[in-house]
Amino acid sequence: MLRDAMRRRGKHDTLGPMVDRAVALDAERRAAIQAVEEKKAARNAASQQVAQRKKAGQPADEVVARSKALGDDIAALDVRQAAAQEELDRILSELPNITLPDVPEGDESANTVTRTWGTPKPVGGLPHWEIGEKFGLIDLARGAKVSGSGFVVYRGAGARLQRALISFMLDTHTREHGYEEAWVPFFVNRESMVGTGQLPKFEEDMYALRDDPLFAIPTAEVPVTNLFRDEMLDGATLPQAMTAYSACFRREAGAAGKDTRGLLRVHQFDKVELVRWCAPEESAAQHELLTGHAETILQRLELPYRVLLLAAGDTGFSSAKTYDLEVFAPGVGKWLEVSSCSNFTDFQARRANIRYRPAPGEKPRFVHTLNGSGLALPRIVAAILEHHQQPNGSVIVPAALRPYFGADRIG
Repeated sequence: MLRDAMRRRGKHDTLGPMVDRAVALDAERRAAIQAVEEKKAARNAASQQVAQRKKAGQPADEVVARSKALGDDIAALDVRQAAAQEELDRILSELPNITLPDVPEGDESANTVTRTWGTPKPVGGLPHWEIGEKFGLIDLARGAKVSGSGFVVYRGAGARLQRALISFMLDTHTREHGYEEAWVPFFVNRESMVGTGQLPKFEEDMYALRDDPLFAIPTAEVPVTNLFRDEMLDGATLPQAMTAYSACFRREAGAAGKDTRGLLRVHQFDKVELVRWCAPEESAAQHELLTGHAETILQRLELPYRVLLLAAGDTGFSSAKTYDLEVFAPGVGKWLEVSSCSNFTDFQARRANIRYRPAPGEKPRFVHTLNGSGLALPRIVAAILEHHQQPNGSVIVPAALRPYFGADRIG
C-alpha cells in the first residue's frame, strides 16, 4: 500500500528506496523483539535451574555463565532493536500521507474542478498593488525598508480592511458554524511542528529563533491542532471544532521568483484557520462541511471562485485529500488560491499522539484531523480590490463586510 501511495504521488523513484528500507528495518526490529523474548524465557529458565541446583547443593557455575551470556545477548539485541526503531521512525517522519482512493493520480495537471460559484469578471482593470498605492492602502516600499522584501505594511483603510476581514470571518465561524474561538501562540516548539508534519520535511521554509528552540508558526493549524497533543479525548465530545486568527510566517525558500508582485506571495500574512477533530468514520463528511464553511466566506464577499480537488502529486505532505479554493483576480488575470481544506485522516494524530476513547471501556483510537483556511487574507484583499473596482476607480466594499469596515466603498 505504501509503495503504491508513493507511486500515485509521483514519488516512487525518490521515496521508493526509503519505503524498501523501512520494510527491512521493520522486519529487523520484529526479529530482534522476538529474539529478545526467546532469550528472556531461556534466561528465566536458567535462573530457575540455578536456584534448584543450589538448593540441591549441586554446582551451578555453568548455568550461571549461560545466564550471563543470555543477558549479554539480550542487551545487544535491545541496542539493535532501538537502532532499527530510531532509523525507522526517522524514515517514516519523512514519508507523506497516503492519499484517499478518490484522489486523482498524477501531478497538478490532473487537478479537477469540482464546482464553481459566481461569474468571474473579464481580465482587465488595475492590479491590486496599483489600487493599493492609489488609495494609500498598501505600502510595499516601507514594508521592505523596515523588514525586507516580502513584508507588507497596510495603512489607513487598508489596515481597517484587514481588521474588518478578520472580525467578519471569526464572527461567521463562531456564531454560525459552531467553532470555538482560540487565541494561540505565534511560536511553537519542535514537537508541535513535527506533530502536524511541518518538520522535518519543510524546515528550510520555517523561521526559527536563534536562542530558543522555537519556530514562528506558518499557520494557526500548528498550535491549534497540537492543543490536544498527547491527550485522550472523550468520544462523546467529537467532533470538535476551533477557529483561530494568527499571523503566519513562511520563508518560502523553495518558491523564489513565483508570484512576487503585490500581495501574492509574502513572508508574513494574516489568516483565520479552521480545525476539526473527529472519529475516522466521520472525516469524509467533516471535510465537506469544513470546505463549505470556507466557501460561505467567499460567497458573502461576493468573490467568484472554483473548488479544485488536488491530484495525489499536488496534495500536501500531511494531507490525504485536499480541496483548494481559488478566486479569480481580473487585475492580474489569475486564479488565486485562498484556502486549502484538507483531511489528514490519522496522519497528524499518530505523529502528535491524539487519541479518543469511543466509549467507556473501549480501546482508544486515533482521531482524524482536518483543517482549512477560513480564509487567508492577502489574496482575498487582492481579489476584493481587483474584482470590486469600479469604472470611476473606487472599490465597492461587499455588503457583508460593511458593518465591520464602516463604509460602503474605498476611494
